[in-house]
Amino acid sequence: MKNMGATERVIEGLPDETQKLLQTYVKEVKEVFGDHLEGLLLYGSAVRGEFLRGRSNLNILLLVSSCDSTVLKQYSALHRRWSKEQIVVPLFLTEEELRMSVAVFPLEFKEIQEYHRVLDGRDPFIGLHVKTDRLREAVVQGLTSHIVRLRQRYVEGGGTDEATTILLPLSITSTIPLLRGVRRLLGRPPLSHSDAVISDVGEQLNLDLQGLLDAWLLKRGQISPGPREVPRLFDRYLQATILVTRAVEQLPQLEPR
Repeated sequence: MKNMGATERVIEGLPDETQKLLQTYVKEVKEVFGDHLEGLLLYGSAVRGEFLRGRSNLNILLLVSSCDSTVLKQYSALHRRWSKEQIVVPLFLTEEELRMSVAVFPLEFKEIQEYHRVLDGRDPFIGLHVKTDRLREAVVQGLTSHIVRLRQRYVEGGGTDEATTILLPLSITSTIPLLRGVRRLLGRPPLSHSDAVISDVGEQLNLDLQGLLDAWLLKRGQISPGPREVPRLFDRYLQATILVTRAVEQLPQLEPR
């Protein structure tokens, strides 16, 4: 990452248009929050090199000195504008809240710690230890919740092809961080690209995870399943998620560190 000034930090792999958009966003957030803003971090697909304009969101963490209704209202006007540019509502955290959150959500914050860039202010993850001794339970809980919600959302969508082709990309987006957690449990080195993560988990657990990979390709716009294939894709995706969950339940827990 090249530093081009306080509000112009380049993220490798992002389109120039998105780079400029982020620079403007940082400037406006700083103008609104002033000294209350301690850090502004970008995380997720934009940092991992998987960002697709029009398909991917820009995920932001705002480290603030305080976070009450006044602070949140200050951002609401910005959100009305920037949500149209795929910037989702940020995580608003104080330093103390961040340190408490990493103990409760180790999987989520380990992911952010590994894949983030500071756009302004300081990096709160420097020297921050994210414990992984409860990682297996977090992964199993997350996968189990996804299975239950996936079935609910399928019914809510009436099982139509249109609803399913929207549902699967949303679901795989939430499943990928859990698969990264599986790789941590297996002691595997970090991988930035999600298709490689899916393939590696399948190889390590000796499972057919083509249903997960197809959902990822659907999200990326690389496949367009026909009417007969959509229900089959849903079933393969659901079955693959179930298989991973069962396999993870049999894995040993990481030692506290």
